Amino acid sequence: MPVWAFPHHFSGNAHVYFMNKIVTLSLSMLCCFGTSCRLEAQSLLPKPQNAAFQKGAFSTAKPFAVINEAGDMARNLYTAPLIENKSADGKGRAAVFRKSDTAKGREAYRLRVTADSIIVEAAAAEGFLRAGQTLGQLAATASKSSAAPSYPCCTITDAAAFEWRGIMLDVSRHFFPIEFLKKQIDVMARYKLNRLHLHLTDAAGWRMEIKRYPRLTGLGAWRTDASWKKWWNGDRGYVEEGQPGANGGYYTQAQLRELVGYAAERGVTIVPEIEMPAHSEEALTAYPEYSCTHEPYKQADFCPGNAGVYDFLENVLLEVMDVFPSKDIHVGGDEAGKASWGNCPLCQRKMREEGLKDVNQLQASLIRHFEQFLESHGRHLIGWDEIIEDNLQKNTNVMVWRNVDESKKAIAAGNRVILSPGKFCYLDSYQDAPPTQPEAIGGYLPLEHVYAFNPLEYFNAEELKSVRGVQGNLWTEYVPTPEHAEYMLYPRMLAIAEIGWNGTKAKDFDDFRRRALAESELLRGKGVNAFDLKGEIGERPERDHTVKHNALHAKVTYNAPYGKPYPAGGETALTDGLQGGWTYGDGRWQGFIGKEGLDVTIDLGKTRTVSSVAATFMQVCGAEIYFPASFSVAVSADGKAFKEIYLSENTVEKTDKPGFRTEQFKGRGEKARYVRVKALPGAFGGWLFTDEIIVK
Repeated sequence: MPVWAFPHHFSGNAHVYFMNKIVTLSLSMLCCFGTSCRLEAQSLLPKPQNAAFQKGAFSTAKPFAVINEAGDMARNLYTAPLIENKSADGKGRAAVFRKSDTAKGREAYRLRVTADSIIVEAAAAEGFLRAGQTLGQLAATASKSSAAPSYPCCTITDAAAFEWRGIMLDVSRHFFPIEFLKKQIDVMARYKLNRLHLHLTDAAGWRMEIKRYPRLTGLGAWRTDASWKKWWNGDRGYVEEGQPGANGGYYTQAQLRELVGYAAERGVTIVPEIEMPAHSEEALTAYPEYSCTHEPYKQADFCPGNAGVYDFLENVLLEVMDVFPSKDIHVGGDEAGKASWGNCPLCQRKMREEGLKDVNQLQASLIRHFEQFLESHGRHLIGWDEIIEDNLQKNTNVMVWRNVDESKKAIAAGNRVILSPGKFCYLDSYQDAPPTQPEAIGGYLPLEHVYAFNPLEYFNAEELKSVRGVQGNLWTEYVPTPEHAEYMLYPRMLAIAEIGWNGTKAKDFDDFRRRALAESELLRGKGVNAFDLKGEIGERPERDHTVKHNALHAKVTYNAPYGKPYPAGGETALTDGLQGGWTYGDGRWQGFIGKEGLDVTIDLGKTRTVSSVAATFMQVCGAEIYFPASFSVAVSADGKAFKEIYLSENTVEKTDKPGFRTEQFKGRGEKARYVRVKALPGAFGGWLFTDEIIVK
């Protein structure tokens, strides 16, 4: 039974009640929220555009009529026959559904509740559905002894700020069963989320049955280890279905058709993603003839010079479109290595034939082909923002993940965008103090940071017309179980829901957090493994204050450069008194890459007694950030002749959890004006990150 589909009954002589699947689910949710609770406007999530509440409530414990003036459009509100009941004192009570000619948008609705009536007005079925979901959140148990919900008197005028409000689930890295997907759809419906983007293909496993190419799932859906991490760091091998040691799975087309119907009843469209040209190791091991080398286990990218590739992917997409009615089909298009394209005779020939100057244009040619193919079948292509090229058709959908600036490029080229920037929307990052959390890919993205995303501040009114909406993405390299997936999704997806529906012109995180806390507890009570928001630790304490020391604002000479992607405060970063938070990407941590590691000289301005030199380093192995293998301190009076006064050497070991280590020289004191600090990487190489060199 799906998480919300609990039996629901009204008491007494209330012969007419909402019984539609969606509203039955919605009513059930709040009925079990507490034995006696009243919801006010500030409790709804996502927050409606306009809401006013009055005293009193409409109780379903008393008889009432259902009057449907909207016909089939209101079918998502009830399935009971139209009958008229009169209360014992002769006063009429009714739930009325009316078609509106003034509602702005298909999802817009107006809801008015009095002690004697519920009136729902909408212009389309989607509006009645969203009204039903709001009613579900408004429902409250009348007393401990009654299961009949009541609805507080109110007037709500509501509409979606954005048409696309999505969740992306990566089911390739770790395969999750159909029942889990249904459970997430039930949760999505509660919060008016309306797109479930399924990342169905990637190196880790092909997850959709394609009847014309059975080896995509016969081999490509099964690997040698259930854990992506162990598999990726191991042999990266595939196993025939049914063989000992085969780990993985896939969805049959029948299962996916049923899932599509289940989602549609709840106002959710499932958007499939079939990766091309990159992230295709599993497909190219099952069918190596479509790679540049024609060898299994050698390639990640399809060969864009091979005519057979286009036939293969077109046939795959035909079966995808036959199962998924979504007007939007995602083709990936990200992170193509193009390793063999420059040497492949077929690729080189295609470049000459089409007058392409480089392999990037070769990818653009492939994307354009499938864009036209999908359009010819009445569908629209979506791709990650690497597809932005001048050959895209107008109104192509670009899903922006790298940064919001990419949306500006896409919009200027006439494209539509879906906003999913990693800084705010990548839910595979840690959501609380990393040492306390299950392993994640890195970073730090608490609920407050997700909620802080405000699409409205990035675009002018004209540009906003090209913004379809927002989406949270859950990549699952380090998310091996359904329970862990829910832990990473909620409550952060509630912030995406609020941004997508309300638009959040005016941010009020304290208000949102209070509502999200209540919803998190409700989710946990319904068997959803949401993160326990009430136990949140929050940001690293060191980030909240400026540290004072003898090198504060001292000049720093970089004997080896810092890494350009992570400059922090540039040449002042290591002596500005500002320490970093939980993530290397917060603008406080400075990164160093290469064998020279960290090597800086600090000018104290005058001769001082140096008794302590300390620097904190972080380790996040999934992001290839490691502790230093050695840390040394040397001092000098003239900046030329240095004396080493401290050296520590350590064995760098990979760990599952992030860590923070302070390397420190402590002594009785050395007279010096210049302090040279060096930290060298270990056998794993990778990045070194530090935030402040504290001299006392």
